[in-house]
Amino acid sequence: MCSSDLFLQKSSFASGSIWAAAAPLVSQRREAAALTGDRPFHLNYAIHDGMFQHQAGPNFLDQIQYAYDRGFRAIEDNGMMERPVEEQKKIGDLLAKLGMSMGVFVITSDHWHWRTSLASGKKEWVDRMEKDCRTAIEVAKRCNAKWMTVVPGNYEPSLSYDIQLSNIILALRKAAAILELQGLVMVLEPLSDNPDLFLRHSQQTYMVCKAVNSPSCKILYDIYHMQIMEGDVIATINKNIKYISHFHTGGVPGRNEIDESQELFYPAIMRAIVKTGYKGYVAQEFIPKRDKLTSLRESIRICRSEEHTSELQSHHDLVCRL
Repeated sequence: MCSSDLFLQKSSFASGSIWAAAAPLVSQRREAAALTGDRPFHLNYAIHDGMFQHQAGPNFLDQIQYAYDRGFRAIEDNGMMERPVEEQKKIGDLLAKLGMSMGVFVITSDHWHWRTSLASGKKEWVDRMEKDCRTAIEVAKRCNAKWMTVVPGNYEPSLSYDIQLSNIILALRKAAAILELQGLVMVLEPLSDNPDLFLRHSQQTYMVCKAVNSPSCKILYDIYHMQIMEGDVIATINKNIKYISHFHTGGVPGRNEIDESQELFYPAIMRAIVKTGYKGYVAQEFIPKRDKLTSLRESIRICRSEEHTSELQSHHDLVCRL
């Protein structure tokens, strides 16, 4: 997830995204060739609303069809819950017709996750979270999604940290109980961009997940944010991997390409992730400074630099939010 402003832009369907689901790894040369034509990619790349608006128009359904015709096989839509039900159904029906898949969306309503909410312990916010989880289940059915991002809101300055923490744990236990029955997973994302947010560190999020104690409560470890908040990225990933169910990347500073223009060495980070045995998603959520497909090709090359390791699994997945 990017900064709060960028996140809100995405939730308002203002940005483009590329998401990749599980697929066998192929040679870098074949991958690069796929990017230049209209045949399907070897990885299941997806778009976000707005990526092809200049080519296909403002209607997301038209953009999905346009993307499919050019080799994309998935979408990701943080703001799916904000769409009218009929539009969700149309999107889900089109995805099913085309054989496309759905990435994550955010569990929220009226952007309560940017307010003082779950930390307060107030019944109105716990009720809102439970209601939104039940709504998210129906949304997931319409678009065949499994993972949903959760940000539990801002600090409540009138309460001690420990009381706020217990309030969030109790609220998320109720949320997890609802999602677990449906086999859905919420991924908690600690962020660096807003000092008012309660979740800001990986060890803090680990503690919350352990206390919630549900397979439906995991960590979305954003490497960009955690480099800013903590550093020591590889060691921190190894310590937290038990609860990590999703990764985001981005260059530091600026959240641009993950190449040599920024301070992190992503080939080493990717090798470390592979070595843990992780088989989930790695989302490259950077904002390209240059042509999107050029940046996509480069990110694939960088993330494939770990292929010589014997621990590499065929379900190593890639997501690019461009």
